Amino acid sequence: QVQLVESGGGLVQAGGSLRLSCAASGRTFSSYAMGWFRQAPGKEREFVAAISRSGVSSLYGDSVKGRFTISRDNAKNTVNLQMNSLKPEDTAVYYCAAASGSYYDTRQSTFGSWGQGTQVTVSS
Repeated sequence: QVQLVESGGGLVQAGGSLRLSCAASGRTFSSYAMGWFRQAPGKEREFVAAISRSGVSSLYGDSVKGRFTISRDNAKNTVNLQMNSLKPEDTAVYYCAAASGSYYDTRQSTFGSWGQGTQVTVSS
């Protein structure tokens, strides 16, 4: 089992930037893919981004392409989400998630371990 702790959420004005981080423990970090999801009030949880074990490959949701960048540091057991050009519709609780292995896609069911979430609020 993997333990995940997110940090870096907060309040930012539209057009601003935030950087989320997720610290992982419990399994060899480089053995599994990682992802970020988000859930806005009254909406279903949606895929944001995912990254391969090595960090070479990544995948993004359509709503964040070109604005968000996912990265990982296997030496520090962390995955990051750099969020630029933020919009009010990016307001949500952001969750870090760990896949069971190397495979990853946009489905929540692919990710077996989840963090507690961190709130991101973008004001207009």
